[in-house]
Formats: sequence, C-alpha cells, structure tokens
Amino acid sequence: MDATTAQHQNPVLVRAADAETLRDGATSLITLLADAGATGGALTANRATFRAGSPGAPAHFHTRATEMFFVLGGRMRILVNEEVLSLGPGDFLTVPPTVPHAFAPAPGEEGDMLVVFTPGLRRFDYYRLLERVYRGEATVQEIRDSSEEYDNHYFDSPVWRQALTER
Repeated sequence: MDATTAQHQNPVLVRAADAETLRDGATSLITLLADAGATGGALTANRATFRAGSPGAPAHFHTRATEMFFVLGGRMRILVNEEVLSLGPGDFLTVPPTVPHAFAPAPGEEGDMLVVFTPGLRRFDYYRLLERVYRGEATVQEIRDSSEEYDNHYFDSPVWRQALTER
C-alpha cells in the first residue's frame, strides 16, 4: 500500500453492541464486523458461532480472496482440498483462492471463529441472503444465482459429506 492509498483509509472500530448479528439456520450465528466498503477493500471480517450439530458451511471455494480462520473457542472441522482438519482454540488457517474448503463444528462440539477475507469482498449482503433463506423469504436458487457476485462457488465433496456423518 502506498502513501496515497493509506491516507484514504480510516481505522474501523466495531463495538460488540453495535455489530449486526444474523441467524444462518437454527444452529449458527454470523456477526458482521467489517465489510470491504468500510476497509477500503483491504478485508472483510465476521465472527461465526456454531452450536453443536450445526452443518456449518458446505464445500465451496473462492476465486478472488484468501479466507482466514482463527478459532476463538470450541472445536472446528475444516475441509481443505481432500483433507479434514481439526482445529481448536488459538489455531489459525489460511485458505488461498480456488482451494476447496468447508467448515463445521466437530461432532458434539460448539465452535466460534473469526473469519477474514482478503482482499475484502462485499459479503455482508450474502450473509443477509443466507438469513432470508433460513426465514423462508428467499430461495436456495438465489444463493446459487449469486455465486459470481459474492465469489462463493459451491460443489459436492464426497469427503466432506462423509465427514459430516461421523460422530
């Protein structure tokens, strides 16, 4: 980043009491922290909180951003390519563009993660769409139709399907 770019960006502070929290299904919450518009495109950040039994995020990949995961609490399973990793509190993982991945809490566990995309993508409306689907106000087809806009490309992963059946 050069000096010209730096002077056009301002620090971003999101107080916990002011953060928008969305429900993505009955077992997970997404707390919106900073979207690309607020960070000058540097990053997008959210907190993903999962109850035990949550299906998490299905297998997908991004073409334009690296996704980073920092486990705040609980235990998470994360698919990376064809391998399912187990991450606990303090573990950190980066997933580069085009690398297939998925995530959910480990069997019988809750999970809590900070999720960051860089460069930033305008993803908050995508999370709001997920909540509208959960409430029956939008369709899964609308998620499929938004894959290019939000750079979220879903696919079937037999490895991830198998992992989700394990207790």
